Amino acid sequence: MKRINPTLRTAMLFAMAAALVFLSSGCKSTPKEEPAPASEFDDANKPAPPPPPKKPAPIEIATVYFDFDKSDIRQDAVAGLRAGAMALKESGAKVVIAGHTDNRGSEEYNLALGERRAASVRRYLANLGVSMDQMTIVSYGELRPAVQGNNETAWAKNRRAVFQTVD
Repeated sequence: MKRINPTLRTAMLFAMAAALVFLSSGCKSTPKEEPAPASEFDDANKPAPPPPPKKPAPIEIATVYFDFDKSDIRQDAVAGLRAGAMALKESGAKVVIAGHTDNRGSEEYNLALGERRAASVRRYLANLGVSMDQMTIVSYGELRPAVQGNNETAWAKNRRAVFQTVD
């Protein structure tokens, strides 16, 4: 057997040790820790949901009553309409103003009269500062009576304009 030069042998041992260090450092890899999947019970990491939008409270505006075959605002309706105008301006709520009539007259005439009544109320509220964009009108004429009957008491309750808050 042949003897190896001691210097060469030291160099070879050094090279083999370096190779072992190099190979062993390359093979070792630290696994990356991935975050644990969020649990449906882990609320601490979830941002709080935004609060639901506030719905304006329904606005109560007094029913406006009319004289026979008229669409003029009566004096007894003024206070209720002023209070309603204030509430509408403050809230920005939207309303439908529905005009109604009693059952005397033709259906076509009563639909037109109901529209004039609703328009009269809308004009009055607009003059008090309510935006026209907040108000829509509709006429039901005699089709949706508040009270059934063919006497002055029933007719007087059916000649009206009523308000519905729109969502």
